[in-house]
Amino acid sequence: MKQAGFPLGILLLFWVSYVTDFSLVLLIKGGALSGTDTYQSLVNKTFGFPGYLLLSVLQFLYPFIVDPENLLIGHHFIIVLSTVAFTLPLSLYRDIAKLGKISLISTVLTTLILGIVMARVVSLGPHITKTEDAWIFAKPNAIQAVGVMSFAFICHHNCFLVYGSLEEPTVAKWSRIIHVSTLISVFISILFATCGYMTFTGYTQGDLFENYCRNDDLVTFGRFCYGVTVILTYPIECFVTREVIANVFFGGTLSSVLHIIITVVIITVATLVSLLIDCLGIVLELNGVLCAAPLIFIIPSACYLKLSEEPRTHSDKIMSCVMLPIGAVVMAVGFVMAVTNPQDCTHGQEMFYCFPDNSSLTNISISHFQLTTQLSILNVSIFQ
Repeated sequence: MKQAGFPLGILLLFWVSYVTDFSLVLLIKGGALSGTDTYQSLVNKTFGFPGYLLLSVLQFLYPFIVDPENLLIGHHFIIVLSTVAFTLPLSLYRDIAKLGKISLISTVLTTLILGIVMARVVSLGPHITKTEDAWIFAKPNAIQAVGVMSFAFICHHNCFLVYGSLEEPTVAKWSRIIHVSTLISVFISILFATCGYMTFTGYTQGDLFENYCRNDDLVTFGRFCYGVTVILTYPIECFVTREVIANVFFGGTLSSVLHIIITVVIITVATLVSLLIDCLGIVLELNGVLCAAPLIFIIPSACYLKLSEEPRTHSDKIMSCVMLPIGAVVMAVGFVMAVTNPQDCTHGQEMFYCFPDNSSLTNISISHFQLTTQLSILNVSIFQ
């Protein structure tokens, strides 16, 4: 919302959710047309080994580019401990269907976090002065916003795994599930985005939890819930990366020993990455434009256009022709903008309104706010 402008951001969120819904169904249709049952085999059947290799790289990189577990409370020891005690054992499962009940727990916790964000828009929002450009329709960083939104909705890399776990999987059944799931997801996303942005407007950080003060016990509980959701859902991402390695290097099958070794290596490397990164905003942007955009917009459309024998005027083909170039633009322009104009990041420093002596700073401009966050650690009294 901060990057795109609030009204345009809402519209883009609806659009990205619609494209996600369409492309998820399109992937399974492409699998049915090609007689394949994995994303990799679909692309391999359609574009040969070069396409297969490109997709494998995108799917492999996705869990490494983002692992926001380090945002739980910021202590490296807790990251390592939670990874060894919970994430690694869950990632060792061979059947993705066994994670269904665990994913349900994550959904419940997400609802709790949403309730906390909604409560704070009422109790905290009125005490933070809104920035001058808070409600303009559109901003020039909208493409970056599309990248972040794409990250929020990306699940294409594991959709065949989920589809295969259904009882009596059919395209019609899959379509119904995707329609309902996407509708629920966009509803939750809009509530999160609206409540978070209405609370902090132009001060909103890439990680919303960085906006809240450390002495806020309710939000601290929300941070704990968020950490648990990451622990419980990350194993699904590990499934995809492990499958890529198995397909590329071991013919699609892994012995028990190799299964354990590869899982440990994946989790270890991803944890090391999380220990080195303290800004979630740039991670979401880069992941969105480099991995999510091609996986959502480009590859499903390209596969369907090449496999389908429907006439050019068919609605699915028209939509695919629209999605493909848009995805290319989001990927190219979004990457340049993410590198040259990254989101604000506090690097763990508390926001200015969390200091009682700095209450007068609620009237400062966004440029002064950026200066404050950079220098407050050196001498907060300067701004008193």
